[in-house]
Amino acid sequence: MAASLPGNAVGVNRERDDTGMGVLADLDQLAALLEQAGQDEELYVRWSRGPAADLAGARGNEQSSRDALTGVTLPGLSANPLRVEPWWGRRSLRLWVARRLYDYCHLRDLRGPEASPWVFVGEQCGRGPDNEPLVICHRPIAWVSEKALREADLAIRGQHSDEWGPLHRSD
Repeated sequence: MAASLPGNAVGVNRERDDTGMGVLADLDQLAALLEQAGQDEELYVRWSRGPAADLAGARGNEQSSRDALTGVTLPGLSANPLRVEPWWGRRSLRLWVARRLYDYCHLRDLRGPEASPWVFVGEQCGRGPDNEPLVICHRPIAWVSEKALREADLAIRGQHSDEWGPLHRSD
């Protein structure tokens, strides 16, 4: 079992942004972070304005998201799990995390440039109306850099699938 992930885990730049979180400089650093996570540490990626906005004044089950269709408050943060599923086998961890980032890259267009991906240790507490995990954030880890997002885009486009793209309803 890997050691607990500190905020300055391997792969997380010690250079901090204005929120105090580290930054994953590239896709390889995100893959390395996932690889070193302990079995009891579930990593998630969330596209939002960040933990300062999502966690302000919230504790545990007070953390919430809002359903865009109905406006209903959801019990937990909507997030995408980074854990590799067993069926993935020994395929590229880098491609796995690229897909996890690419799936929701359309959220920046919908929510504006302040919506950025960040990684955290959390625990699933339910599912939302789109079957997305709803998660309680236990510990923010790092932002995902623009370079990592560009690398994710290139990795996915490198798969040459005309039938696949981000999970965006209007496409």
